This record gives sequence, structure tokens and C-alpha cells, in this order.
Amino acid sequence: MELELRGITKRFGSLVANDGISLAVAPGKVHALLGENGAGKSTLMNVLYGLLQPDEGEILINGTGVRLGSPKDAIAAGIGMVHQHFMLVPTFTVAENVTLGIEQAGWGGLLDARRTRSEVRELSHDYGLDVDPDALVEELPVGIQQRVEIIKALVRKADVLILDEPTAVLTPAETEELFRIIRQLTDRGTSVIFISHKLREVQAIADTITVLRRGAVVGERAPDATIDDLAALMVGRDVQLRVSKPPASPGRVVLDVAGLTVVGTDGQTCVDRMSFQVKAGEILGIAGVQGNGQTELCEALMGLRPTAGGAVTVDGEDLTTATPRRRLRSGVAYVPEDRTDDGLVGSFSVSENLILDTYDRKEFASPLLPGGPRNLRLPEIAKNAAERIAEFDVRTGSASTAAGTLSGGNQQKVILARELGREHRVLIASQPTRGLDVGSIEFVHRRIVSQRDHGVAVLIVSSELDEIYALADRIAVMYEGKITGFRDPDVAAAEVGRLMAGGADLTPGLTPTEPEPVATEPGPVAPEPEDAPEPEEKP
Repeated sequence: MELELRGITKRFGSLVANDGISLAVAPGKVHALLGENGAGKSTLMNVLYGLLQPDEGEILINGTGVRLGSPKDAIAAGIGMVHQHFMLVPTFTVAENVTLGIEQAGWGGLLDARRTRSEVRELSHDYGLDVDPDALVEELPVGIQQRVEIIKALVRKADVLILDEPTAVLTPAETEELFRIIRQLTDRGTSVIFISHKLREVQAIADTITVLRRGAVVGERAPDATIDDLAALMVGRDVQLRVSKPPASPGRVVLDVAGLTVVGTDGQTCVDRMSFQVKAGEILGIAGVQGNGQTELCEALMGLRPTAGGAVTVDGEDLTTATPRRRLRSGVAYVPEDRTDDGLVGSFSVSENLILDTYDRKEFASPLLPGGPRNLRLPEIAKNAAERIAEFDVRTGSASTAAGTLSGGNQQKVILARELGREHRVLIASQPTRGLDVGSIEFVHRRIVSQRDHGVAVLIVSSELDEIYALADRIAVMYEGKITGFRDPDVAAAEVGRLMAGGADLTPGLTPTEPEPVATEPGPVAPEPEDAPEPEEKP
């Protein structure tokens, strides 16, 4: 099927999300849409899928103009879409999700479940998707859920498949498997529109690359275009893809984790007697495929998950059983891996999100009566928001805008502005640039290195090996809840990959999970607010 978009324009009030966009998708090819967060990629695809109606322009299929007034019209025209956030019913089986809305009835008007399962199984096997039609979706890993979405589109006879940020939540291995599936689809004549801001992935899978910036097409490239060229087109300026940083000058041990053990809700050990230390003025990067205990480790370090053994100290202060509040007050800054659920309150304004962990401090609140409830100091909160928005280049209409309406990159900037805007000596950042475009990644990496250079002990947890190499002064590789080895950042990627897959540490005389103790020099503890003493916490 030949698909063409001509002069598509979509406005939301004064905001022009798509500005006269034209492009053509050839049959059996992968056409990538590349652009920063907020460049208009998803809006354009929502227009193509009938979720939005264009204000100007037209859509042509095989040379004939069509009106796609709804997703039903798009599906009937042979267009399928896999959204970034999957549209699945968690409590339904794979077969029930795949056939939702197009169920087939058998004798007496009853649903023909056996036929449905058979068709899903046959299609799954035919495309090498290998999905159990009877499995509950809520029990499937993310990569398999994505396959279910693809099967949904194929069952509906999609000739054009839109994949909106398909690798945002996938591991490297799952991404490779997705690429295999895409190549198999295109070999059979299906066209794929691949929406992404990841340059290397676009180069690896695309036949044609269209770059959007601020809602308009700024260029079309072949996949052999240089990374620097694509990045400059996306952002509108030269981008430093790997942040420059001088050698680290580590000081005293600030964060000391000894024999930490964490047990998951299923009773399985997620973190197994893990030990490591992070010094002032260095970045320790924890590398590993997502799902090997990184999430549980970070939550345990922040007191969001109980520990089953071991100890966590910051500058000699034992925080093993401390609450998250006490850890924040003790100088720990935290950037969670899920900014939407754990980092922000989406319905709160930007200014409110910027004081989520300091709202009761004297600069932002004053007691109505001694020991009584507090009254927020709105002028100071507004002043703080204006300063942080300017310093961290948060792109928002105003400080009163709901944080949940911002792009992913700007949401991450709000979290960084909040966490780095208060006194701290440890920064724990989990997947700090997940889902961000190259411009936002450059900004976040610069701020993290700046923290190191100001004497903060920085712990980075990332499944992106490029990010670990770009930031880390030392690398710890994590596999099945354990550290399989410590390495310098000049080690070959193949060696780190071997450790990520569970390979034994071959370094003579090194016990990976038990680094040699280093004498610590306790530093000053972050002071508590003078007007808000806290009672002593019980373990």
C-alpha cells in the first residue's frame, strides 16, 4: 500500500503541533520519524490513525484521498498502530485482547474462544512472535506485551504499521528481537512507520529518515547519514553526544553499601548481599540489563523498600532503617526511574512539584501558630519556580502548568531541578535519560557531571551502556541481584556485555561484591529546618 501525507497541519489553540508536514511511505519499507520530544511526531501519527483530525492537508492511500475520522476508519483502510503506552486490558488473556471488538460468535451466538485462540496461535507462529494466546497480559513482560499489540494490528490486516517509540521500555535484547520482527514484516510487504528519538536505532532499522523539529519537516536522510548530522537536524544546533569531563578526583567515601539484601514481593531475592562504595567527586555507574534487581536496589537505598540484611550509611550516618524523608533530610537526592509514577504528581503544577520534598521548610511555609499547621508562602514558591525553570531550561507555558502535560524531557528537568536545588551530598539517578531526546540527554548528562565536579557522590543506574560509558568513572556490572565485576570505563564493551550476561569475573584477586574497605571521613550532616524538628524515628 502506498501512503502519502500532504501538508498536514494540526493546531491546538495558538500551538502549531504539525506545520504543513508532507511525506510518503513506500510499500515494504521502514520510514522513521525522528525528532525531539514535542517535535510533533506522535501528533502526526494520531492524525494518521484517526484519533485527531487535521486542520489542513490530506491523506492519500494508493493515490486516492481518504478521510480517517476515527481509528475504525484507519483500521478499515489498512493502518494499524502500536502506541507507546500499550492499549491492553491487563486482566484479559492475549487472545481476548487481540480480538477485542472483532470477536467471532459460534453456535447460539456464543463467542468462539477455541477459534480465536487457534487464529492467534497460528498468526503468532507464522511471524515468529511466539505468544501464548491463553496467557494473561498482566503476567507478561513488556517485550511480549508489545508483540501482542503487533498481533492485534496484523489480525486486522494492517498494511501500514505505526510503532510509536517502540523501544522506550525495551531491553537491548528485546529491541533486537523487535527489529527481527520488523524486518520479517517488511519482507512480507508491510510498511512500518518507526517513531523514535534514538539515533542509532533509527540508523539500524530505517530505509528512510524524516526529521521533525518544532512541528515541521527539517530534512530527509538515508540511514547512512552521520549521527552528528541527524542530531543537529533534530535540535537545530550542534549537539555534544558524549559529554566532556575531566578525570575524577575522588575524596572520602560518602555512600557505603555493605551486604545489602532485598527480597521482592514474590519472596525471591532481588538484591543479594551487594556491597559497594561511592566517593565524593566520582560517578559509579551500575550497568546491567533491566530486571536484574536495579529497581529494587534504588528503592531500598531510598527507604522505599525494606531490606532483609546489610547496611546503608551516608558519611557514617546509618540510614539502613531510615524513612525516605530522613534520607532526603540527610542529603540524598533521588531521580527515580519512573518519572511519571514516582517522580512527579502529574496533576500538580510545576511550581508545586518543585517543592514536593521541601514544602515544609521555613523558606516555603510558616506556622500559623507555634507547633500548629503551616501556611504556604506562595510568593516564595513562585520565586523558587521561576529560578529553577530558568536555570534548568524547563519548557513550560507557566509555573502553574500541570507537570503531567509537559514532555518527558521537561518532566525530567523538573525532577532534576527539585532534587539538585536543595542541599545534598549523594545523588542517586536511576535511568536518568530514559525516553529523552538527544538535546535533553546532553543537558541531563552535563548536570550530572557538574554534580560530580562539585564533590557530590553520584550513583547512576542505567540499562543504556552508552550512558554508562559516557558518565561513569567506575563501572559495576549487575546480574541477578549481584555485582559480577567492577571495571574502569576504558574496558571493552564486549567485556561489560559478558558480565551483564552473568559471566564470571576473571580479575585476579577481586571479590566483586565485597570491595576493600576504605576509611571514611564523616562529613557534615545536612541540617534540619530550625522550625520543624522531627521526632526520633523508630527502626
